[in-house]
Amino acid sequence: MIIRVATQSDRSEILNIHKYAFGNEKGPEISRLVDDLLDDETAKPILSLVAVDDNNLIGHILFTRAMITQPESSVSVQILAPLAILPDAQNSGIGQKLINEGLKQLKSSGTELVFVLGHPTYYPRCGFAPAGKLGFEAPYPIPEEHSAAWMVQELNGNIFGNINGKVQCSQVLNEPQHWRE
Repeated sequence: MIIRVATQSDRSEILNIHKYAFGNEKGPEISRLVDDLLDDETAKPILSLVAVDDNNLIGHILFTRAMITQPESSVSVQILAPLAILPDAQNSGIGQKLINEGLKQLKSSGTELVFVLGHPTYYPRCGFAPAGKLGFEAPYPIPEEHSAAWMVQELNGNIFGNINGKVQCSQVLNEPQHWRE
């Protein structure tokens, strides 16, 4: 298996990965979200990676631009959303490999913080910690019982404890339905 930057010609396969990974109920919605994010100018720069096994795409991860709404802040921020692995390839470490490769590339490019709204026992394995406790508010309120799902990882700089505020995401991602865990 290899991980590489996604190309335009991968787009339909990427959308199918999300459709199948998230199932009949949420799959079409997540697939549309990814399709819209790939065209959203406010989401750029985008890092889109695919996992390829035997010339078949089996996983995808997308990172899009965000910012902290603190006027004096010029922190480089990305949001990981979404991550999808085809059902037959799930639970084999591919998701963590995509996350780690994405974080490595973002760190090299100077990104300082990466946020995610996701499973609170999965993402900490890749170094994410609860963002609310570190002073970072999600674009939309996260209910207290799901607050551990809003997470952040510091890649560069000395941000934690020095900067806090509300995260502002791209136009497409800035809808309340995308902020429910």
